[in-house]
Amino acid sequence: MRLFLTALCFAIIPLLSGGQAHATCTGTNLLSQMAPEDRSRLEQAAARHPFHQGNLWRATKGDQHVTLVGTYHLSDPRHDQVVAAITPYLDTATTLLVEAGPDEETALLAEVARDPTLFIMPDTTLPTLMDPEEWQTLSDAMSRRGIPGFMAAKFQPWYITVLLAVPPCMMADMQAQAKTGLDHLIMQEAKARGMPVQGLEAFDTVFTLFDGFSREDQISMLRASLAIEDQAEDYITTLADSYFAGESRLIWELMRDLSLRMPGYTPEQVDADLAKMEQALLVTRNMGWIPIIEQAAADGPVVAAFGALHLPGEYGIPYLLQQNGWALTPLTP
Repeated sequence: MRLFLTALCFAIIPLLSGGQAHATCTGTNLLSQMAPEDRSRLEQAAARHPFHQGNLWRATKGDQHVTLVGTYHLSDPRHDQVVAAITPYLDTATTLLVEAGPDEETALLAEVARDPTLFIMPDTTLPTLMDPEEWQTLSDAMSRRGIPGFMAAKFQPWYITVLLAVPPCMMADMQAQAKTGLDHLIMQEAKARGMPVQGLEAFDTVFTLFDGFSREDQISMLRASLAIEDQAEDYITTLADSYFAGESRLIWELMRDLSLRMPGYTPEQVDADLAKMEQALLVTRNMGWIPIIEQAAADGPVVAAFGALHLPGEYGIPYLLQQNGWALTPLTP
């Protein structure tokens, strides 16, 4: 969950950026530290899923064309190569599709200002829901991120889990990180070309992702994330390196492997938890995006850019398009 929520959090973290300046992140790639046989085992598990490698795909159906771009939401100098690779497709596209376009971002900010209970629990606090020692550990972790405990105490548990995915070294400049992530760089290119930018989903989707999770479920997620909070920099580094290696499905397999090592978790529980998370954060959204992508493609070439974890698997965007008669071709960044 940590690695997946790390990817999710950068869609909403600008709403609460701030705090003191922190040192540069210096995390370690967890995959690089694995024994070769363990790394090979994860790679074999990833390879069982369609479209398990690659961030760029070209989908073609008759005279319709869609360029699929799996993105990484944070700033990274390696984005320049990706932008250069997709520039020819942007030059001929009529529409850019993204998870959240400018209109959706504006509406999101307005909705949060109107209804703070989207992030705030109106009926209780985290210290009431957690053991005193647990809460103190969480309060300290949030203070390191520039968020005082009295504020964090009222946040929805799912949002605290998202925030814990951000290492303290990144909190001070989260707005800058998000605005120079690949999604926004591509939106800037579209704006320069006068190309319309359309969101793939409603602005309030982020608030409904966890509707199927009870408060007890959310507290369990929070505890699991808090247990490995001290490795936040390592998870960020691993996520970024895996993205630029085109190994998005490998991240999912690493998540499962790390979850199995956590005390008290059985393989059955891990599989059930990951299946529930995958359904809420990937499967349902991907299936909802397909009609929007196909409708836009009927009016001209489309570039669709979204988090890279939406690409692999039998419910990934490329596979779903393939099932609808589209031919998929990998592109080289």
